[in-house]
Amino acid sequence: MKIGKYDVHIIESGYFGLDGGAMFGIVPKPLWEKTNSADEMNRIKLATRNLLLVSDSKKILVDTGMGDKWTDKNKEIYAIDQKSFSLNNSLAKLNLEPRDITDVILTHLHFDHTGGSTIINNDKLEPAFPNATYYVQKENYKWAMNPSERDKGSYIKDNFVPLKEAGVLMQIEGEKQFDDEIDFIIVNGHTFGQQLLKLSDSSNTFIYVCDLFPTTAHIPLPYVMGYDLQPLVTVEEKKKILKQALDEEWKLFFEHDPETAFATLTSGEKGIRLKEKFKTF
Repeated sequence: MKIGKYDVHIIESGYFGLDGGAMFGIVPKPLWEKTNSADEMNRIKLATRNLLLVSDSKKILVDTGMGDKWTDKNKEIYAIDQKSFSLNNSLAKLNLEPRDITDVILTHLHFDHTGGSTIINNDKLEPAFPNATYYVQKENYKWAMNPSERDKGSYIKDNFVPLKEAGVLMQIEGEKQFDDEIDFIIVNGHTFGQQLLKLSDSSNTFIYVCDLFPTTAHIPLPYVMGYDLQPLVTVEEKKKILKQALDEEWKLFFEHDPETAFATLTSGEKGIRLKEKFKTF
């Protein structure tokens, strides 16, 4: 896929599992299980799917997945599976190494989006991409440093504080235009200062919908995660993005859906729904 000056690549960086009830909030299990089957521990399978944008001067990675700093206990709790796909292996298939990445855009600092941002080298935490500048919303970093009792388990400081200490973390304020093809859309329902990435040229627009729509099953408005700090705000944000995406023919890129990478939208009797699903470009 080519958008503007960028060659766009899908980077699969593994799978993990979260409780299905938490992923679908008030929606009863007999409904959500139709599309997302649960294992014996009630977990549903989720992907960590990233984007790589390559131009003549930039190699930009969007989010970094779960990383590999987990204990055996937590690997079991979260059903972490990086046997089929890992971030570095997926980059290697494109003949790239971590040192080749010039920029890392972090949608927000939850562990499944920034776990791969740091590594342990000689018992010391350091940036996983040594030549990259990392970008996150200032509001999200502020919240991540002092989260609520409800969501502090999602913010693991080993994943992002070393970036600040190394001087490679840039904090963005608001809906800035990153360059001619990349814009940020800020949403606050899931957490404060989550930035959705909109990638567009004169022919195509993709929106990396992160945790506003973690899977294709979250398109219906009531399907809101129990993890969201402000679920009613999420509903309003979903309405706005879906309408704009439908009107302007955006394609939705899904970070966590285990089967679908991106999809188009249509409108019918039940409101805005998916039209076509795609596993790859």
